Amino acid sequence: MNADLVGTAAGALTTIAFVPQVWRIWKTRSARDLSLSMYLIFTSGVALWLVYGVMLGALPVIVSNGITLLLAGTVLAMKLKFR
Repeated sequence: MNADLVGTAAGALTTIAFVPQVWRIWKTRSARDLSLSMYLIFTSGVALWLVYGVMLGALPVIVSNGITLLLAGTVLAMKLKFR
């Protein structure tokens, strides 16, 4: 099995997993039940994964973490806005 294919599939699934959360917060305008510290730590970790992927030149890591960073950052911003 091709490692890039596995990485791309894993990245796609873990990235897509954030879409329902973003949509729900946007729709309800409430992020009260989400942990701010968890999203701060998680978003920081994803940013580091993105840097790691860039350092390695690993496209599946770069793309999936770039998109995840955007989605997790959106959740974080909405958490701060919609408390």
